[in-house]
Amino acid sequence: MFHDRRLIRNCFILLCLALLIGGCAKTYYSAMEKAGIHKRDILVDRVEEARDSQAEAQQQFKSALEQFGSVIALKNTDLKKAYDRLQKEYTKSEKAAHKVSERIDKVENVSEALFDEWEDELDQYENKDLRRSSKKQLQETRARYKKMLASMHAAEKSMEPVLKTFHDNVLFLKHNLNAQAIGSLQSEFSSLEKNIDSLLLKMNTAIEQSNSFIARMGT
Repeated sequence: MFHDRRLIRNCFILLCLALLIGGCAKTYYSAMEKAGIHKRDILVDRVEEARDSQAEAQQQFKSALEQFGSVIALKNTDLKKAYDRLQKEYTKSEKAAHKVSERIDKVENVSEALFDEWEDELDQYENKDLRRSSKKQLQETRARYKKMLASMHAAEKSMEPVLKTFHDNVLFLKHNLNAQAIGSLQSEFSSLEKNIDSLLLKMNTAIEQSNSFIARMGT
């Protein structure tokens, strides 16, 4: 269904890219609607992408924690290799976090356009009962959306302290490539582990909220 619409969307890729660069979101959504892809479809698609990026970030932060733990557990390890491994994981984690934030921004962009349009079109109803029913649907959908978005932002915010702690320790190791540096990092591991555990729980909540929102939009 919607995957078929994606094929149509690809035909308009050059036009849409030009419109996005110009910053004309309304024209972009209008062009997509002419291709049979409505704001509702785009919102569901972007929520799915945001959910998937959070799942990817979960796996990356888990990997980073495992690498961190393996490095500090080793004795007589090659410190340069240890630093390179942790630096690589930090870079991947930073990119994963940025991707999550980017996807959330896209969700917010299309949701604002969708809800604004829905709100404006309520005035077009002649039948008061239908208008009342549509307004109720709008309020319920907006409430579910806000709950989902709050979970997304909570997970997004939880990434910041993890990245800061991770960065500090990678930087410390870089500046102190000696055995004492590895010993000092051991005291940081439990704190980092706790932060990542908290992050993963919040991401799970955000993913569950996303799945629920997508399911309800499908009905």
